[in-house]
Amino acid sequence: MALRVIRLVIPSGTAVFKAGTPIQTAGIHTSSLRNLRYGWWAYALGERTTPRFKENSKIISIDGNLASGKGALAQSLADKLGMLYMPEPNTHYLDKMTAEKEPLPIAFNGNCSLEKFYADPKAADGNSYRLQAWMYLMRLLQWSDAMEHLLTTGQGVILERSPYSDMVFVEAMFKQGYIRRQCVDHYNEIKGISICEFLPPHLVIYVDKPAEEVQKKLKASGKDVPLPYLKSIEDAYKKTYLPKISENAELLAYDATQAQDMERIAEDIEYLKFEKGPWVEQDDVTLHYMRMLVEDKMRVADLTHVPNFLPEVTIGAHEYDAGYYAFKSLLGKKYAAGYNADIGDTNIWLK
Repeated sequence: MALRVIRLVIPSGTAVFKAGTPIQTAGIHTSSLRNLRYGWWAYALGERTTPRFKENSKIISIDGNLASGKGALAQSLADKLGMLYMPEPNTHYLDKMTAEKEPLPIAFNGNCSLEKFYADPKAADGNSYRLQAWMYLMRLLQWSDAMEHLLTTGQGVILERSPYSDMVFVEAMFKQGYIRRQCVDHYNEIKGISICEFLPPHLVIYVDKPAEEVQKKLKASGKDVPLPYLKSIEDAYKKTYLPKISENAELLAYDATQAQDMERIAEDIEYLKFEKGPWVEQDDVTLHYMRMLVEDKMRVADLTHVPNFLPEVTIGAHEYDAGYYAFKSLLGKKYAAGYNADIGDTNIWLK
C-alpha cells in the first residue's frame, strides 16, 4: 500500500505551499534536496525556532462532518489572520508532494478509491479500510508539512481536519459494519506509535452541522451518503474526539451560521490564552528535534508501518515486486529526479 512512500525520497513539505503574506524565513532552510537544509550544524551555528514565533504562530484544525463548511471557514480565517491555509488532503496528496504533473494511477496511491467507498462501502476487497489507512498516512504527512512550515517560517497554519481527528471515520466505519474489528485494532496500533511523535493543534474549531442537513447538501451535489454513517461521524466527534482533544488543545464550537462570522471567531481566538497542551512545554531544544523529524518525510511515513498481517492492506512479495517495477517503468521514475533521459533530462553525465 505504501510502496511509493517507501521507495521515494519525498521532498520537504514547505516546497509545496506558498505563504499568503510576506514572512520571515530561516535563511539556512531550503527544501531543495541538493542545497543546504536545516540540521545539526544549523542548530550548532545558532539557528533557533522560537524567535520567529508571533501571536498567530499556531496550528488550527477546522473540524466537522462532511460538507459542513469547514473549507470556507478555514480559507476565510487564514486570510483574516495572515496564516497559511492547507486544504484537506485527498488520496493523491503524495502526487502533490512529489510535484507530479498529473495524478498517478491509484495503484501507486494506496490502491484505494473514495468513489468506490461511497458506491460500495462493504466491498469485499477491503477498499474501505485500505482507504482509511492511506488517508491517515496522507493526513500525517500533511501534518508534518504544517509543522515544518510553522517551525521554519513562524507563520501559522490552518487545516481541514488532522490526523488526530481522523479516528472519527474509523469509528463510524466500524459502527456501520464497513470494516472489521481487526482493522480498528490495526489502525489504533499504527496511530498509537505515530501520533505520539508530534504535537497536537493549538486550537480545534468544530463546525456543528446536523447530519440531516449535511446529507441534503451532499445529495444536492450528487453524492448519496447514508444518513446513519453521517450520524456516526457526528457522534464520534461529540462523544469521543472533542472531549479528548480538549484536554490538550483549545476548543471552539460554532453552528453552521455562526461559522460564517469571521469577526466573532477572530475575536474569540484573540481571547484564548493557549495555556494547555504540550506546546507550552516546548523550547528551542525540543523544537529542534521536532523540526528534524517533520522535515524527514521518509521517517514520518515509516512511523505508520507495522509488521502485522492484515488482508486489507498486506501484499505478497510477488505483488510488491511487480508493483515496484511497474512504478519504475513510468516516465521519469527509473532514476532520481534530473537523471531520466526519457523525460528530456540532459547533461546527465555531468551531474
